[in-house]
Amino acid sequence: MKKKTINTLQYIFFLGLGIFLLWLSARNLSSDNRQHLKNALNNANYWLILPAMLLLMVSHYIRALRWKILIRPLGYSPSVINTFFATILGYFFNLLIPRLGEVMKCTILAKHEKIPADSLIGTMVTERICDFICLILIIIITIFIQFDIIHQYASTQINSLLYDGQGRFKIYKIGTIFGILAAIIIVLTWLARIFSASKFIRTIKKILTGIWAGITSIKHLENKWLFLLYTFSIWTLYLLSIHIGFYTMEAVSHLGLKASFSILSFGSLAMLATQGGIGAYQYTIQKLLPLYAVAEGPALGFGWILWIAQTGIVIFTGILCLLLLPVINRGKYEISSFKQ
Repeated sequence: MKKKTINTLQYIFFLGLGIFLLWLSARNLSSDNRQHLKNALNNANYWLILPAMLLLMVSHYIRALRWKILIRPLGYSPSVINTFFATILGYFFNLLIPRLGEVMKCTILAKHEKIPADSLIGTMVTERICDFICLILIIIITIFIQFDIIHQYASTQINSLLYDGQGRFKIYKIGTIFGILAAIIIVLTWLARIFSASKFIRTIKKILTGIWAGITSIKHLENKWLFLLYTFSIWTLYLLSIHIGFYTMEAVSHLGLKASFSILSFGSLAMLATQGGIGAYQYTIQKLLPLYAVAEGPALGFGWILWIAQTGIVIFTGILCLLLLPVINRGKYEISSFKQ
């Protein structure tokens, strides 16, 4: 009962945060930007969302193929269709309740392919670790290929932090920030020593051990190069879907590879911040694209277009998979009933 209450509160918190960010995005727009937003959405070519959604669908299919490679060492070879359906439904249920997707993904495939669900959990850990490493690499590439823009943006933020409106150095604020950081480090170190034998610390150590095991397990895969090729393809398709999205709106049609990398980097982080990325994704794109000479109004509209493409394909295919899953596996049910 306690766990259910915590999950409910967590769901309400992240959903509420998303709604707050949506409100904040609209509230901060000037009257000119509101008009720009309206014009951009009215003149957008929404048909071009379909190719972007198709690329995302292909990336999900490749993700299912990659998952099969992780499952094979367990001694099982699930069908591609069931693996794909389970992958899609994992995303679908994650939109409803945080972290439910991973559980449902394993449960659904375990049920229809007669694979122990516990065995599939380890493959999830490896997948998440691989995606985390890829995201870090994408962020590094993003900074490397546009250091001038990142440097300019960082300099602006640092200057606003170091100096006040009259250009005077604000040493007291810097001292406060470093003081808070030092206090946090000291407290965390103290807590780690005191509770080094606690269940919480043991859990953290177990997670870190699992992460390292997941990383090293990739080199022992039978088809590790195919696994890496699938991984590269997944993230490439993410980039291409964003690039195609630029053509939906005139205000962002001039953007290229650099902006695509930025949106993929910071947009991926935003998707983790709230329920399904609602609010956080739109707000991030709204604040990001002005670096590329796009007004906040059209930037917010483009954030909505990308979010709809990503979320819409998951909702549509998720419902379709729920309907087709029992139909596709009907023969297995009949064989199982016959044996009994």
